Amino acid sequence: MAEDAARPGEFDLIARYLRPLADDPAALNLTDDAAAFVPPPGQTLVLTKDMVAAGVHFFPDDPAVSIARKALRVNLSDLAAKGARPVGYLLGLALPGDWTPAWMADFAAGLAGDQSAYGIPLLGGDTVRAAGGLTLSITAIGAVPDGGMVRRAGARAGDALYVSGTIGDAALGLRLRLGTIDGTAAGEGKAHLLDRYLHPRPRLALAEAVRLHAHAALDVSDGLVGDLGHMLKASGVGARLEADRVPLSDAARALVGADPSALVSILSGGDDYEILAAVPPDRAAAFEAEAGAVGVPVTRIGTILAEPGPPQVVDGEGRIIHLARASHDHF
Repeated sequence: MAEDAARPGEFDLIARYLRPLADDPAALNLTDDAAAFVPPPGQTLVLTKDMVAAGVHFFPDDPAVSIARKALRVNLSDLAAKGARPVGYLLGLALPGDWTPAWMADFAAGLAGDQSAYGIPLLGGDTVRAAGGLTLSITAIGAVPDGGMVRRAGARAGDALYVSGTIGDAALGLRLRLGTIDGTAAGEGKAHLLDRYLHPRPRLALAEAVRLHAHAALDVSDGLVGDLGHMLKASGVGARLEADRVPLSDAARALVGADPSALVSILSGGDDYEILAAVPPDRAAAFEAEAGAVGVPVTRIGTILAEPGPPQVVDGEGRIIHLARASHDHF
């Protein structure tokens, strides 16, 4: 009861926790019903929205700082895959009835840290009381030179398929949280897998190389094979994906060696938030060089084929790998 009495109402909550995050003039100090944003000259706005909900995208007892980071970063990942730089975001926040000022202060601190790290201000949004668990909806706004957005449609036969970072860490981290895989083989690497599930790493540093060199790109949020399938369907092509080329962390590789089901999770599990790009052969060297220059590792994992169809996933000897499912489903 004392905690309820100490909690601010909606407008005091906005003033105390969210207004300090809205330091861009376009936000109008969060004192109006809308922001007034002027696009940079010669730039096209790129808009994306991802929602995250307790019990679906994160565990209800996850730290507030981590929940804030995940909610913002999954949207920044979409901007990176479009070759866009972030310019602002809107926040929809549905708080459960048991929220506390301490939780809200930590949540705001998580957003503040990532705003500083990724150069993106809060422009506005809305706060409501949730009928159920915590739900967040973020609309992220990015910008690219006019005509420069990289779509998932556009992959062409002969393009090289590249992926950033390592794949499957987050899916394995989730399995560790759920207790559906024995993490003994991962050793100290368990902490890495758990962190990758909790804290996505949006590859904004790679956005410019994607914009300059990729025919098509998207972020891997629902699973490598499933998201590749989305690209192929949109582009009207097929692809050969070489499973043994998919980059793995040491911890993930150790789990694959101990439990064959780990490979299925790696290929079809969600929450990687790495970038999958189709790059023409004559741009591949430049793409690799520019990715290296900004410190983002990229690995060639396959080739786009002319014949339309779902991804052909093969092992090191060219044998087809049949997956029971291609991607994670949030429903």
